[in-house]
Parts: sequence; structure tokens; C-alpha cells
Amino acid sequence: MRTKERVADQGNQITEGVIWKQLLLFFFPILFGTFFQQLYNAADAMIVGRFVGKEALSAVGGGTGTVINLLVGFFVGLSGGASIVIAQYYGAKRREMVDYAVHTAIAFCLLGGVVMTVLGIFAAPAVLRMMATPADVLDLSVLYIRIYFAGMIGNLIYNVGSAILRAVGDSKRPLYFLIVSCLTNIALDLLLVVVCGLGVAGAAIATIVSQALSAVLVILALMRTDDMYHLNPHRIGFDKRMLGRIVRLGFPTGLQSVLYGLSNIVIQTAINGQGTDTVAAWTAYAKQDAMFWMIVNAFGISVTTFAGQNFGAGKPERVKKGMWSCLGMCAGTAVLLSVVMCAACPFLYRVFTTDDAVIRIGIQMTLFISPTYLTYVCVEVISGALRGIGDCWIPTLICLAGVCVIRILWISLAVPAKPDIYTIMFSYPLTWVITSLLFLGYYLLYGRKRLAAPV
Repeated sequence: MRTKERVADQGNQITEGVIWKQLLLFFFPILFGTFFQQLYNAADAMIVGRFVGKEALSAVGGGTGTVINLLVGFFVGLSGGASIVIAQYYGAKRREMVDYAVHTAIAFCLLGGVVMTVLGIFAAPAVLRMMATPADVLDLSVLYIRIYFAGMIGNLIYNVGSAILRAVGDSKRPLYFLIVSCLTNIALDLLLVVVCGLGVAGAAIATIVSQALSAVLVILALMRTDDMYHLNPHRIGFDKRMLGRIVRLGFPTGLQSVLYGLSNIVIQTAINGQGTDTVAAWTAYAKQDAMFWMIVNAFGISVTTFAGQNFGAGKPERVKKGMWSCLGMCAGTAVLLSVVMCAACPFLYRVFTTDDAVIRIGIQMTLFISPTYLTYVCVEVISGALRGIGDCWIPTLICLAGVCVIRILWISLAVPAKPDIYTIMFSYPLTWVITSLLFLGYYLLYGRKRLAAPV
């Protein structure tokens, strides 16, 4: 028996309540959800790094993480167009259009899961070789990535289903599902890696099984609601007009994710040239650095949904106020996190490894990059607000120019002249500052005018 959703009875607080409170009420469940999502990968890295070795630690992170983010990020970004469409139509209370978008998005994710599985299994090993993955890590990396992509359908279903729930203002249930899935992943990691001795294969199997569980939970949630985003399995299919709108809004975000991924592949290739110790340190740093990314991404998702629903409801002033409120909260959090990470990094690295050389290199990475987190905030929040109102291409082009092109040029030109880890890492704050300035300029000159346009 389907259950009534309280949000339908109480009205839509995102378009009516106090702005900063609504942003935070939406933000925290997303933040905690993203934390548990990162704990997925961190659990693999911690357990494998401590019980198998630094080569295995490099295999479950490093190049494999970059390739996974490249392929998965494109699809998740592309299907993110569905969350924009659903948020706008839900805010406008257009039930039929929400219905079309939900069923088209799920069909899209099933098809995409099959495509991504094939690509991941057959193409990713070649990409790892092109990235100059160290020889003592390559075979383990190929094994991990092939198992991971074998479970890609579950991964995509959870991500798309959670995006649908968040688009209508429900950020709590995706969190609950992710907590259950994450705890399952940790338990299976301990069983398969530590007890059964399956190494990186055990870590990969644990991940795909737990992702499948989260997919089942999110689908059941969509099927049991009586609200306008109800999922009927018999109606899953493509509506051509809705598919076109989803792709039109989502393709720029998917393209941006690919461009980010390509630039990160260039960086990972440069890091691979520094040796296994540096690759292992970068893997451990990335797991800690994920704390920053999950915070800014949570703010970005929050402001995108907030902007989309209020834009659909014809309330542009709330969109503006929401964006600036979100920007201030995100900036304050970035500064606080920088301080904490710099202070705690000597202890954090020992969670991942006991190798002194890896720990020393990792501490250098944290102290160099984390103090510059503040320079990225405008990129995430302003682009999230613009995408929420349907302005997707310009943010993508800004990121293409400010982050991807300049980062690749820096790695290609500066690193050969001075091939050390500091030159590689400087590509991050350099591109963040440039891109943030571009976003601020675009919003002040043109972005505010877009808010007056009809849905």
C-alpha cells in the first residue's frame, strides 16, 4: 500500500519558508549522505591499505578512481538534467510533466547502466595503461575496475533515484538508504578482504553489492509514494520530448564532468610518474580531500534544487537571496575545514597507511592544497544556482575555459620544466581562482537577467 508524503500535505517549504533555514534543512541530509557515500570508497582504501599493502591502496584509488569518476560522472551529470526539470515542474505543480520526467529518467539510467558496464569493463584497462599506471599496481587496478563496472546499473539507479527525491525536496531518505548501504559495504569489506583474503577483488565486490542494495531501496521509495513523482514500473520508458529536455539541460553538466575527468587524468598521469609512494599518498589525500568536495557539492545540490523550485514557482528574488546565502555559508565552512585538515593531517594519514614515506608526502599535499579551498566556492554555488534556473551551457563553458583548459596547459607546459609534486598541485588553486572570477563576472553582468525569463 502506498503512503502519503508529508511534503504534499504541508506545502512546499522550499518555495515558502525562511531561505537560510530551508537551505540548511536541505543541505545537512545531503552532506551526511555524501559523507557516507565517500565512506564507501574510504572504507575500501583504509581496509585494503592496512591489511593488504600500498600497492592495493593505489589500485582502489589513484587511476581507478579517476577513470570511474570520468565515466560515471558523465552519465550522472547528463541525467542531472532530470533533477532540474523535475524541480522546476514540481515547484510549478505540473503533475503530468513530473510524471513524464521520472519515468524517462529511470529508463535513461537503465540504458546508461548497460552502456557504462560495457565501456568500463573493456575500455578502462586501456585507459589505465595510457595513464602510465605503475607496473606493480596495474593488474590489481584492472581487476578492481572491471568488478566495479560490472555493478554499474545499481550505482546509476541509486544516483538518479536520489536526484529525483532531492529535486522534490526530500533529502532525508537518500541519506537513510546510503547509511544502510555504507554499513553493508564496511561489513562486507571486513568479511571479504580481512577474513576471506580476497584483496582488491573483495573490496570491489563489497562495493557493488552495497550499491545494489541502495538502488533497491530508492526504487521502492519512488514506487510507494502517492505524490506526483510516483514510479510505476510498467510505465518506465522514453518520452521523446522530455528526454530531449533532460538531455539539453543535463548534457552541459555531463560534458563538464568529462572535462574535469580528463583534466584529472592528465594530473593523475603526472602523479603516476612520481612513483608508487606518491600515488599512494595522493590516494590517501583524495579520501580526506573528499570531505571538502562533499560539503561544496551538498551546497551546490541544495542551491540547484532551491533555485529550480523557486524559479518554477515564479519567485526570482528568492533565487537571488538563496544563492548569496548559500555562498556565505559555503565560504565559512571551507575556511573552517581548511584549518581542521591542516591540523589533523598527520593523524589522518596513519588511518590509511603505516608507510612513513607515504605519510610524509601526503602531509605536504594537504598543507599545500587545503588552505586554498575558499577559492573554489563561487564555482560550485553560482554554477549550481544558474543550472537550477536552466542556464547550463555558460557555466559549462566557463568551467571548460577556467578549469580544464588552463589546468591541462599548466600540466603540459609547467610540469616538464619543473617536474615536482608542488608544480602539479599548483594547478588546483590557479584554476579555482580564475574560474571563480569568471563566474562572479558572468552572474553580475548577465546571470541576474536570466531570472526574469519564464520557465
